[in-house]
Amino acid sequence: MSGSADHLLSLAEAERARLRTPLHDQLVERLYEEAGRIAARALDRSGEARRFQFDLLLDRILTSRILGLPAMAALFGGAFWLTIAGANIPSALLTSLLVDHGAALLHRAADAVHAPAWLQGLGIDGVYLAVAWVVSVMLPPMAIFFPIFTLLEDFGYLPRVAFNLDRTFRWAGAHGKQSLTMMMGYGCNAAGVVAARIIDSPRERLIAILTNNFSICNGRWPTLILISTIFVGASAPPAAASLAAALTVVTVAVLGIVVTLLVSAFLSRTLLRGTPSVFSLELPPYRPPRVWQTIYTSVIDRTLIVLWRAVQMAAPAGAVIWLISNVEVAHRSLAHWMALGLDPIGALIGLNGIILLAYVVAIPANEIVIPTILMLTLNAARSKLAQKGVMLELDDTATRHVLIHYGGWTLLTGVNLMLFSLLHNPCSTTIMTIWRETRSRKWTWLATLLPLALGFGVCFLTATAARTFGWAPR
Repeated sequence: MSGSADHLLSLAEAERARLRTPLHDQLVERLYEEAGRIAARALDRSGEARRFQFDLLLDRILTSRILGLPAMAALFGGAFWLTIAGANIPSALLTSLLVDHGAALLHRAADAVHAPAWLQGLGIDGVYLAVAWVVSVMLPPMAIFFPIFTLLEDFGYLPRVAFNLDRTFRWAGAHGKQSLTMMMGYGCNAAGVVAARIIDSPRERLIAILTNNFSICNGRWPTLILISTIFVGASAPPAAASLAAALTVVTVAVLGIVVTLLVSAFLSRTLLRGTPSVFSLELPPYRPPRVWQTIYTSVIDRTLIVLWRAVQMAAPAGAVIWLISNVEVAHRSLAHWMALGLDPIGALIGLNGIILLAYVVAIPANEIVIPTILMLTLNAARSKLAQKGVMLELDDTATRHVLIHYGGWTLLTGVNLMLFSLLHNPCSTTIMTIWRETRSRKWTWLATLLPLALGFGVCFLTATAARTFGWAPR
């Protein structure tokens, strides 16, 4: 029986190879041709000629083999630039309101009721300031980026992105629809993992799940934007600072796409071997933007939901940060000893122990990486700029000063932090979502450890090359 099945499969493979195009594609083409003939007899399209010409003209640009990818990079580069340039002022206002005045008001209220110092520290300096930082830093970029992203989706552009990347994903042994799950991952990796349900093939759906972490989620945008601004933008002329920072973020995002394709190709040729399946993608007509509906959808369905999830994760993380910074062993805080133990590994990959400790603490919420780094850096330096164990916010100039003069950061540290932010392990929400979607410990562990291994490897190679060629101190 097994021999007969193998013989039938070999005959089917031979016939498939004999056909110039896959039989499935031919059947779909015939179906659409017949549907077109029926529609031509039944519909009056006299008023759609101008609209059809407009759609055709746009598609000649946006889905062109030559101009399609540059147009995609330009559109998303513009979206990132608007996000970076537009988020600074509202973020500063929220920081002043929530972090500076809000914390001071809560301390005065706590003093009025004679709350003990440890409770004020844990509740206000730990939990509240962690939540306040996440809201002030995360809300403005999301309030700008998500509406722009939703406008592109509503306009009908995102299916064109899948069309442009379909051939590349097929080369990688993955499904063309993976590009759509990757786009969802730019908002939230957990949402991108759930979106992989649109892929019918279990093998290709698993590849999409395992590689979605390389799409930069909303929790990592603030870190990339801040580091690119204070290290890359600060070295450019003032008029071009925002543009230089935006181009840096776009470069990291493109690198994430490249890593997604390479890892997908590796998985499809090793652990998840198989022939990539084909799918038919109908490009919808372009639709005029519905601005108010887009704003409502992006604010309610994306911004507030993602923000609420981040706040839920940031609150306990803030408590942990305060505790490890204030509980002492041998006259040193737990944070000091933990960072000291991680320092050799951090130095090896162009980072430091404080950065690695911040990423351990920030597993529940990537948004608190930078405030955790600043707090631990200032505590280690015994700076007078901050109270011990207090999560704080500084403007770009003060942040650069703290990181360089108190943390010993260099341009290599900033570059490697952006690379590590791209490649490190998923957040706890995404890990739990992967477990729910796969129900497999094996694939959940692989999805967690594979990006982490890549992050350490890429940062090690970058640091080694920089030191070898004299681009960074040894």
